[in-house]
Amino acid sequence: QVQLVEFGGGLVQAGGSLRLSCAASGRTFSSYVMGWFRQAPRNEREFVASINWSGDSTYYADSVKGRFTISRDNAKNTLYLRMKSLTPEDTAVYYCAAGLRGATSIPNQYDYWGQGTQVTVSS
Repeated sequence: QVQLVEFGGGLVQAGGSLRLSCAASGRTFSSYVMGWFRQAPRNEREFVASINWSGDSTYYADSVKGRFTISRDNAKNTLYLRMKSLTPEDTAVYYCAAGLRGATSIPNQYDYWGQGTQVTVSS
């Protein structure tokens, strides 16, 4: 089992950057595929990016490709999402998730979720 806690959200102006972190408990972090999702008010949870266990394979939603970078440090049990060129459309609660079923974009394929961190981009 793994517990996840996200950090790094906040308020940023359009065009700015943020880096989110997701700290994982437990000794098996490196066994899990990790993903970032986001949910804006009145919207469904949306896939952002995923990364395989070793970090050498990543997958992005078209809406963030070229602007966001997912990475992980298995020695530190931490997942990252670096976000640049932010727009108001990126405003949402961002969640990290862990799963064992492949680097998928489907939320219900992930077994563990953090509590989320709010990202607000002002215009």
